[in-house]
Amino acid sequence: MEQKKFDVNSFIGMILIGGILLYWMYSSQPEVDPNATTSTEQVIDSTKTNTNSSTTTITPLVNDSLKQVNLQNQLGSFASSVINGSEGTTTIENDKLLLRIDNKGGQIVEALIKGYKTFDSLPLHMIKDNNASFNINFGTTDNRILNTKDLFFEPSITKNGNTQVLSMKLKVSENQFLEYRYEMTDDYMVNFAVRSQGLSNIINSSNPINLDWTLKGYRHEKSLRTENTMYSYFYFKAEDEVDYINADNNDIINDVDWVSYKQHFFSSILLTDKPFSNAAIASQDLVKDEKIDSVFTKKYSLQTSLELSNGELNYNMKWFYGPSNYKRLKAYEGTDLEETADLGWGIFGTINRWIFIPIFGMLEGFMGNYGLIIILMTIVVRIIMSPLVYKSYVSSAKMKVIRPELNALNEKYPGKENAMKRQQETMAVQRKAGVSMLSGCIPALLQMPVFFALFKFFPSNIALRGESFLWADDLSSYDTIFNLPFTIPFYGNHVSLFPILASIAIFFYMKMNQSQQMNMQAPTQEGMPDMSKMMKYMIYFSPIMMLFFFNNYASSLSLYYFISNLLTITIMLVIKNYVIDEDKIHAQIEENKKRPEKKKSKFRQRLDDAMKQAQDQQGKKK
Repeated sequence: MEQKKFDVNSFIGMILIGGILLYWMYSSQPEVDPNATTSTEQVIDSTKTNTNSSTTTITPLVNDSLKQVNLQNQLGSFASSVINGSEGTTTIENDKLLLRIDNKGGQIVEALIKGYKTFDSLPLHMIKDNNASFNINFGTTDNRILNTKDLFFEPSITKNGNTQVLSMKLKVSENQFLEYRYEMTDDYMVNFAVRSQGLSNIINSSNPINLDWTLKGYRHEKSLRTENTMYSYFYFKAEDEVDYINADNNDIINDVDWVSYKQHFFSSILLTDKPFSNAAIASQDLVKDEKIDSVFTKKYSLQTSLELSNGELNYNMKWFYGPSNYKRLKAYEGTDLEETADLGWGIFGTINRWIFIPIFGMLEGFMGNYGLIIILMTIVVRIIMSPLVYKSYVSSAKMKVIRPELNALNEKYPGKENAMKRQQETMAVQRKAGVSMLSGCIPALLQMPVFFALFKFFPSNIALRGESFLWADDLSSYDTIFNLPFTIPFYGNHVSLFPILASIAIFFYMKMNQSQQMNMQAPTQEGMPDMSKMMKYMIYFSPIMMLFFFNNYASSLSLYYFISNLLTITIMLVIKNYVIDEDKIHAQIEENKKRPEKKKSKFRQRLDDAMKQAQDQQGKKK
C-alpha cells in the first residue's frame, strides 16, 4: 500500500520547473440534448435488437420438461429465474446520466455520461459492450455454487416524486428473492441496495459470499499516454485514509468504504455503508503499444466478501459514474471522494484547493473564454508574486555593490588552506553591508510551490476539457499545428506550438539574466563548483527539456508558462530600469557599514565558534 502518489512524468515535470527556478534563484540572488427530459424505459420489445438501447425480449428460455429438470439439477431453488426469466434491459436516466440494467445478472451494461464527448466526438461511455461485470458468487444449502451474472432478475420500475426506483429481483418465489435496488434522482450518484429476503435457509452461510466488480476503462482523451500513465489510478478509502495503487499492482485491504476506478477526468465509483473486509484490488495496464492498444487504458478489479446479517444480505451501496470534478466530489460530505481529483499532495494540493480553485471559479463567473481565463489568472499570480521578484532583485543589486570587496578577499586569502578564514571574512562583509545570502534564495524558493501546484492544477481541471483557444482545440490536451510522418523519441509524432513559445520565452528570460549573472553571484571560491558555467548550460538545457516534455502535455499548462515568462521578463525590466536605484543601495550599504555591529545571536556565535575551531584544526595540520 502506497501512502503518496508518485509518478515519473510528474516528477520529471517538477524537476524541470525546479531547474528553471533554480537557475532563476542563482541568477537573481546572490452530448446529449441538454433539453432532454428525465425518462424511464422498460424494454419489452420482442421484435428488435439494439446493443445500445433496447435489447430483445424473448419468451421463457425453456418450456421443455426435460430441460427444466436439467436446470433444476444445476440451479436448484433458483432454476425458476431461468425458466421464467427473459432477456431485456431497463433504462433509468436523468439530465446527467443514463444507466441501462440487464435482466441477466441485474447489472449495469451501459453507463453514459451526458453532456460530454470523447476526444473523437463520440458519446462518453463508462460502460458499454461488456467492458464491465458485476457479480455475486454464493453457495446454497444444497451444495451448489451460483453466480448472479448467469441468472435472470425480474425488473419492476416505479417513480416516487423525483426519484426513479428500479427493483431487480432474483426470485425463488414471490416472498423469497435477492434484490438489486437502483434509486436515481437528478445526480451522478445512484443509490444501490443489495438485499435478500427469505433466503436464510437457501444461502449457505458457511460458504464465502463474494462480490466481483471489474471494468476495462475506455480511452476518452486525445493523449493516450497522459491519460493512462499520469491520471488513471485505482483509488480507495480504507481505514479512514484515501490511498491508491499504481498500474500492474494489487493489494489486499480491509475496512474499505469505497473504491474508485479513475480515468483522468471521469470515475466509476462503488461506495458501501458496511466496509468491505479482505478486499483484493488490482489495476492492470492494457496499453503495451499505443499504436495498437488504443481502445482501453486499464483493467480494474475488486473482489471482496460480503457478510450475512441474520442469514440475509443487507448492503446499502452507491454507484457514481461522472466527472472527477473537485467541487462536485467535495459536495458528497464525509466521503473524501474529492481526494481523487488529483490536485497534488501536501502543500501543492492545499494551494490549489484554497487559492487557485477559488480564483479560477471567480474568473469563470465573469467570462466564458477559458484561454483568457488562464491569461488573467496568470496575470493575477504574477502580480501577487512580483514583490518576491523585487526582493530578489534588491538582493542581487546589493551583491553587485559588495562584489569588489568579495573579490579582494579571494585575493587576500588564496588557497584551500585559507578557506575557513575566507568564508568568515566573506560573511562579515555581508553582515556589515546588510546583505543576506538567504534573501535571494527565499523569494525563489517561495515561488516553487506555486509553480508545482499549477503544474497539477491545469491538466486535471475538467473545466478546460474540450475548450478551444486560438489554434488549440482542447486546452486539457496538447495542441497540434503539424503532424509528423514519424515519431521522435520522448517528443512524439506531432508539433505543439504552445510548448515552443514557452521554451522561447524561457530562453530569452535566461539569456537576459546572463549579462548580470556574474554581478548577482558571489565570487567562486577555490574548491567550489563554478555555478556560472552550470547556468550557461541551463540556458540551453531547460528550454529544450521543456520543449520535449510539454509537447504531449496539456496546452493550458504550456500557455500558462508562456504568459508567465513573458510577464516575468516585463516585471524584471521594469524593476531593473525604473524601480531599483543602485546608487541608493550603495549609499545604504555604506551607511550600514558605519553602524555598530549587532550583538551576536546564539546561533551565530555557535557558527563562528565552529568555523574558528575548524580553522585552528586546519592550522595545526600544516
